[in-house]
Amino acid sequence: MENVSTEKEVISKNFIEQIIDKDIEEGHCKQVVTRFPPEPNGYLHIGHAKSILLNDGLAKKYNGKFNLRFDDTNPTKEKTEFVQSIIEDVKWIGGEFEDRLFFASDYFDQMYEAAIKLIKKGKAFVCDLTADEIREYRGTLTEPGKNSPYRDRSVEENLALFEGMKNGEFEDGTKVLRAKIDMSSPNINMRDPVIYRVARMHHHNTGDRWCIYPMYDFAHPIEDAIEGISHSICTLEFEDHRPLYDWVVKELEYENPPKQIEFAKMYLTNVITGKRYIKRLVEENIVDGWDDPRLVSISALRRRGFTPESIRKFMELCGVSKSNSSVDYAMLEYCIREDLKLKRPRVMAVLDPIKLVITNYPEGEIEYLDASVNQENPEMGTRKVPFGRELYIDREDFMIEPPKKYFRLFPGNEVRLMNAYFVTCTDYITDENGKVTEVHCTYDPETKNGTGFTGRKVKGTIHWVEANTAVKAEVRLYENIVDEEKGVYNEDGSLNLNPDSLTVLKECYIEPAIKEAKSLDSFQFLRQGYFCVDCKDSTEDHLVFNRIVSLKSSYKPA
Repeated sequence: MENVSTEKEVISKNFIEQIIDKDIEEGHCKQVVTRFPPEPNGYLHIGHAKSILLNDGLAKKYNGKFNLRFDDTNPTKEKTEFVQSIIEDVKWIGGEFEDRLFFASDYFDQMYEAAIKLIKKGKAFVCDLTADEIREYRGTLTEPGKNSPYRDRSVEENLALFEGMKNGEFEDGTKVLRAKIDMSSPNINMRDPVIYRVARMHHHNTGDRWCIYPMYDFAHPIEDAIEGISHSICTLEFEDHRPLYDWVVKELEYENPPKQIEFAKMYLTNVITGKRYIKRLVEENIVDGWDDPRLVSISALRRRGFTPESIRKFMELCGVSKSNSSVDYAMLEYCIREDLKLKRPRVMAVLDPIKLVITNYPEGEIEYLDASVNQENPEMGTRKVPFGRELYIDREDFMIEPPKKYFRLFPGNEVRLMNAYFVTCTDYITDENGKVTEVHCTYDPETKNGTGFTGRKVKGTIHWVEANTAVKAEVRLYENIVDEEKGVYNEDGSLNLNPDSLTVLKECYIEPAIKEAKSLDSFQFLRQGYFCVDCKDSTEDHLVFNRIVSLKSSYKPA
């Protein structure tokens, strides 16, 4: 009898997908609906990208729906500016919410009615304790709390007081509405948590209509239930809040209550993601805004030149787990290099220029040499590069007295000019301080395109740009803004800043292929790294380039 082997495709699923599969199989979920619920109190950062892509990806995988919903229940920190930036970021990174944009504030009426329902069920009461007294009554991790003296108010009294709160009859902080659960619960979140407070604050969406606002732990499960969210995916710090989440949707008797699932946050080494830290950097003008390319807000990464594809690849490599862990920033850099290396054109750029004069080349003559647009991707074709008597080369490519194994240009040495000719250094000029200002060479016309048929070899190849046709540009080089291993703050409370986090080079010269470059266009500057046109400061008359990433790294994917 013939042995027949059947190969089955093995599909690896993360723990969230396994839970969803089980819910569908058991009939608990008819349609997968997920959401990304940011609070509009700052700009999104790289950690939020994980949540966006996870929730949007699950909706797409299960042919479901993805909502973008703003949890705008705390108007003291929220701004329309942040709402607009978040919408732009989610779209840019690939989250597809189309007409499914919502605000928690859209549901304030329903939340108020939900609170009334809990009061009528005897599950909520108005409390007059101050915030400090509530903390004192709450107990500790080892000691139970004690009941508020206002816990046993009648339903009628609670309804009247809560309506008075809504009507502005009480001062801020004098009364709150609390859920009536269990002051002896081992989970402190279940010890009669505050679910509404009096707060006379102008709201970006509802104006001055409300002077009471729901607390996040009360509002969030209601929002999910109203929108029909099937799986409320959140980070691990909300794990201890899940019993309260489940209590709210149960007591409010929603037919198909959402299920909360927690996953691990992504921690990136040597970067700042905390909003209060970034806010301080912005307010103290240490950075030029939330989109400063030294930050890892999504808008900063976009401005620096990262692509949505590179961030998606990064998140795939990070994976989804239940355990917190740190990821090396070098992995993110690896992902952008991998994304750009076969896509983007390569050009020659001189960032620290000195003049090179080819003394035996005809004066006034310009010829155009062929060069690959991208040597690793021949399908991108070739480009024409102007060449003439006067060039710029990088200062580090010439030394008067070089060390051993220095194969670039020095007096008497011959090198290859990339895609051009062999040249030999014959002389140089210095200023009064001994700094080299000009190098003189002769060229060999028989070595065109850097090879020739002379039979001799050279060990060094350097890049260059033709001086009269080159485009002058500003180039910005970025490093980590702080070293988090030493701590964000110094002992005196000042920020532990890296003084070399930004280097601005005002006089750089780039071959004319970049003359028509538009905002966020990116290139590989040969031997230098990947750069993109700054979307904020660059103009047609003054091009500004940000270094996205250097060319090489010791990082290797597992």
